[in-house]
Amino acid sequence: MPAVRLPFPDSRRRWLLIHAAAGASALALPFCASALPPRSLEFPRDFGSHPERGTEWWYITGHVQAQGRLLGFQLTFFRSRVPSTQKLRSAFAARQLVFAHAALTDVAGKRQLHAQRSAREGMGLAHARESDTDVQLGNWWLRRAPSASGTAAQASRYEAHIAGDGFDLELQLQTTQPLLLQGSAGLSRKGPDEAQASYYYSQPQLSVAGYITLDGRKLAIDAGAANRAWLDHEVSDALLHPEAEGWDWIGMNLDDGSALTAFHLRRPDGSALWAGGSWRAPGQAARIFGAEEVVFTPLRWWTSPDSRARYPVEWRVATPAGDWKVEALLDAQELDSRASTGTIYWEGLCTLREAESGQLRGRGYLEMTGYAGKLRL
Repeated sequence: MPAVRLPFPDSRRRWLLIHAAAGASALALPFCASALPPRSLEFPRDFGSHPERGTEWWYITGHVQAQGRLLGFQLTFFRSRVPSTQKLRSAFAARQLVFAHAALTDVAGKRQLHAQRSAREGMGLAHARESDTDVQLGNWWLRRAPSASGTAAQASRYEAHIAGDGFDLELQLQTTQPLLLQGSAGLSRKGPDEAQASYYYSQPQLSVAGYITLDGRKLAIDAGAANRAWLDHEVSDALLHPEAEGWDWIGMNLDDGSALTAFHLRRPDGSALWAGGSWRAPGQAARIFGAEEVVFTPLRWWTSPDSRARYPVEWRVATPAGDWKVEALLDAQELDSRASTGTIYWEGLCTLREAESGQLRGRGYLEMTGYAGKLRL
């Protein structure tokens, strides 16, 4: 089966979308999750793939100045285990599926471009290596190598190549800070049930260099600009809690080197079913947020002319690290994946300000799901 381009973009609570896609292929059976056991993450091994687990993803978002132009980008590689094929002897059995998503936000052009590919692992089509981050799907790839100095958990450099529809990404990303283990030493709860959890680490404040091609023009990323990216790697067997209508999530790189993560899962009435996140100031230990410590309050709504869904494109987010205002740099960052996973959602580049003073503190990405209808598998 050759790699195919699918007309849908990226999303962030990946285990939902990947299991949905696997189910749509008629290759997967329901994956029954049990609670993930607490364990110490070990590097560089845990940079790599975990094929015994249901789903995992390597997710990068960032913002750069490229020849004076502000651009936001995201790229994600997913691996999804197909339970129904694990005991088949055929070399052609699709035991693992690999997906790759990419999107580019052109702030001045007021547009967002996106692309995706998918294939089964093996047969020269795609791979997700176990020893380290090395994920490839055709001529799309993401690879990690140790930096010239520091241990594996302290220093890494990544290279990524994406050839999308109307845009290309050629990125070199370098860690500037140690790994950030989310949740309890890397075990992050995603709901009230213990089975709703993931092994999860982040690498915020990545420096970014390279090139972005847009409309056939190759733009060099400006040296010396405040170009920053964020990497998440999560591994999970769990699906979304049945009471959850959707979720809202932010990952923000602050100008002073701090990093903010916050999310909540919403019930149909908008109340929070679960919440969490973290704050890490430069040189300090991370402060992990409890489920009752994060409050999302919508401030301004935007209605999509395509789906008619209403999204809060400005939020007030209260955390133990302060109260923040998150504001979309472009309202129209809705992504339509009805052709595959059946979902419509919003994900895009935003600013982060202090809620009271309005002072600009950083930039990052916001994701919102469940506003165009409850997410269903």
